[in-house]
Amino acid sequence: MSARLNRAQPYALGLFRAVIGFLFACHGAASLFGVLGGAMGGGTVPSGTWPGWYAAVIQLVGGTLVALGLGTRTAALVASGSMAYAYFKVHQPESLFPLQNGGEASAVFCWAFLLLVFTGPGAVAVDRLFSSRTGAAREDQPSRETSPVVPV
Repeated sequence: MSARLNRAQPYALGLFRAVIGFLFACHGAASLFGVLGGAMGGGTVPSGTWPGWYAAVIQLVGGTLVALGLGTRTAALVASGSMAYAYFKVHQPESLFPLQNGGEASAVFCWAFLLLVFTGPGAVAVDRLFSSRTGAAREDQPSRETSPVVPV
């Protein structure tokens, strides 16, 4: 049973990444475009306002990149940092614990994205397409270790 779960791990991680990225992008789309109920129950965040509009852009762009698995580690790092900022700047001053200050989503997104920074995108990701191409190109070229050394 453990071997089966280990073989499925990269696919489960890819599914986790896609779902977390999609949900994060939905928050950004709601804030920027007023879709899915809009920002805070309706409407949009005024363009260029700090920190709401910038957070929404990070959510939309970062969430989309993470969901696709494109630049996953970098996008996840930025997203995790933005959620840490949101938690400590907006929620934590109200109360210490996330259940008391309404910061559950910020805390969960922060830790989920930090996990993706260290684990990578999983099996099904656009990053994997690029890494396999560059890996194949490198395999075609002889390495220095296998090249014959000719004494001069």
